[in-house]
Amino acid sequence: MKENKKILAKRKTLESIAEAAKNVFPNEFIALLGSKNKNSIIDELVVTPATFGDSFSSVYLDLLPFDKSIVGSVHSHPSDNNWPSSADKRFFKKTGKIHLIICLPFNISSIRAFDAEGKEVEIEVVE
Repeated sequence: MKENKKILAKRKTLESIAEAAKNVFPNEFIALLGSKNKNSIIDELVVTPATFGDSFSSVYLDLLPFDKSIVGSVHSHPSDNNWPSSADKRFFKKTGKIHLIICLPFNISSIRAFDAEGKEVEIEVVE
C-alpha cells in the first residue's frame, strides 16, 4: 500500500467498522486495521485492548503482539466530523500507513482515509 494513493478496503470490513462505531456510540471506537494480502487490501478489523471515551479513545500499544499484517488504525468521531485532530495525527505516525475515521451516521460513506501524515487518501470499496 503506497501512501497518497488509493487504498482498497473490503466492503465487509468497512461494514464491521460501521457496526462497531454504532455499538460504542456515544463513545469513540478504536481498533487496528489488517491486511492478509501483503498490504494491498484492508480486510481485517483487529480489535485490541482499548479505552473508549466520550471525546477520546486509546489503544494499549504495549499490549499488542508483533503482527506484520497490521497496516494502520480506525476510530470513530461521535459527531459529523471525520477529519483528524492534531492528537489523531500524532497517533497515526505510531500505528501504520493508513488510518480511517468514521463519523455519524456511521456508514461506509462516512469513512474517510488518511496516510500517516494525516493527508487524505481515496478509498476504493472492493467485494
